[in-house]
Amino acid sequence: MVGTEQAQAEHLAAQAAIAAAARGVTLRSVTKRYGAVTAVENINLDIAAGSYCCLLGPSGCGKTTTLRMIAGHEEISGGEVFIGDQRVNGLPAAQRNTAMVFQNYALFPHKTVWKNVEFGLKMRNIPAQERVERVDEMLDIVGLAQFASRRPHMLSGGQQQRVALARALVTRPQVLLLDEPLSALDESLRVKTRGELRKLQKQFGMTFIQVTHAQDEAFSLSDQIVVMDHGHIDQIGTPSAIFEEPASRFVAQFVGDNNLFDGRILQGADQNLMAQIEVDGLGVFVGKGSSASVGMAATCCVRSDRLLLTPADGTLPADYLNQVMARITSIEFTGYITRVSLMVEQTETEILYKARTTDWQTLALDEGEQVRLSWMPEHCSILLS
Repeated sequence: MVGTEQAQAEHLAAQAAIAAAARGVTLRSVTKRYGAVTAVENINLDIAAGSYCCLLGPSGCGKTTTLRMIAGHEEISGGEVFIGDQRVNGLPAAQRNTAMVFQNYALFPHKTVWKNVEFGLKMRNIPAQERVERVDEMLDIVGLAQFASRRPHMLSGGQQQRVALARALVTRPQVLLLDEPLSALDESLRVKTRGELRKLQKQFGMTFIQVTHAQDEAFSLSDQIVVMDHGHIDQIGTPSAIFEEPASRFVAQFVGDNNLFDGRILQGADQNLMAQIEVDGLGVFVGKGSSASVGMAATCCVRSDRLLLTPADGTLPADYLNQVMARITSIEFTGYITRVSLMVEQTETEILYKARTTDWQTLALDEGEQVRLSWMPEHCSILLS
């Protein structure tokens, strides 16, 4: 019993030490150039201590370059990087008290799991007895104590990732940086492992900054998402804010399955922040909009799961002010969700509708049928192009 209580106390002490070390990260007007090419331009970002932040965007958007500048693996061309209150411009990576988990994990194949985890402590000249205690403690926390004597090739992908995490966490960094750590795993293992990542982050209260191109990963893990495109930040917000209220056309396209109708502002936002946009061939749509001048180019954005699909002659609820007629072109069963592609024939506008498969089956509609699609103004965002 005494041994159990002592082990629990050691667990809590290790977690407290890591949480106490957590620091926020601040970027001010940070720029990175490679010759004539600007990879990251004038970005400003505040990441709170103890939070989980994901840098989200397509390949080449600058997210990994940003992560590497925070780590000190890339020199910045302009601006300032702070970890906590310390300005770290020019400091080598080893002096920033950060740790990086790489995409390929970068484990030493000839070393055992135990020796892999010990490596960072040994490089920091931590005394031998303390190394033993901290490595044993960390392997126990990540559930790999029984694999301590194995080498990386004897482990699964998920277990290798936990070794990489343990090796990073055991050094008690102020910030943990993760470069697409789940990309090498199959889908089922990715889902399981991202749950373990979030659990560890909450358990330790450490600052995690992760690069990913997978929106489901960012939504499930983050307190804060930073959406990047072409070296710029397009939007910063909580997962729900990014998903529900994209701030730009790019974000609306990237975060998934939004229908976009391009037109021009017919009426600016009223006292209820509702604006009107006129779309050629489709009519006038009403949606949430900020102040904009009449005639400005704009886009009506509505998620595919916010659409109401009814038979062409069906009754339309009074609050569904926006509507178009379209023909079903294809039906894709994906399991829990069914994806339905449609087209407005007079304009050849393509529309995506998503519904729970059980709900879709009750409609009993087939390809080729004409239907009505409608949506409420509060489910529609008017974005300036």
